[in-house]
Amino acid sequence: MTDTDGRTGEQLAEKLLSGVGDERMRAATRLLGAHRDGYWLRRLLAEEADLSRSAGQPVIDRSQAPSVDWDAIGDLLLSRSGALKASVSEMAILEVAVSLVVPLRVQLGTVIQVVDDNEFRLIQRALEEAR
Repeated sequence: MTDTDGRTGEQLAEKLLSGVGDERMRAATRLLGAHRDGYWLRRLLAEEADLSRSAGQPVIDRSQAPSVDWDAIGDLLLSRSGALKASVSEMAILEVAVSLVVPLRVQLGTVIQVVDDNEFRLIQRALEEAR
């Protein structure tokens, strides 16, 4: 899956969830799909080759139906390689999404200071869904 033209962020998320049964992964992917019309999902797909090189593993798991490889994204965040440059609020959303799936410490105090009301509601919905 590389074609994102004409798809909403939610549609991209659903496409990346076709073979995913884990509720935490589903919640994290849906969070990224709902945030700014799929900003992170679009970036992961558009920059897949470069991000995969930086992570040392594919950021999109294509072994079956395409899905986000949360371990690879977590590794990118932990390495702070600079491959994932974005605004503070965009990074907060990505960090929360990743933390739903893999061990990643997120400073919630910082998150709630940098996200707007809509982003806060998206995070809240993802937490409830992952629970």
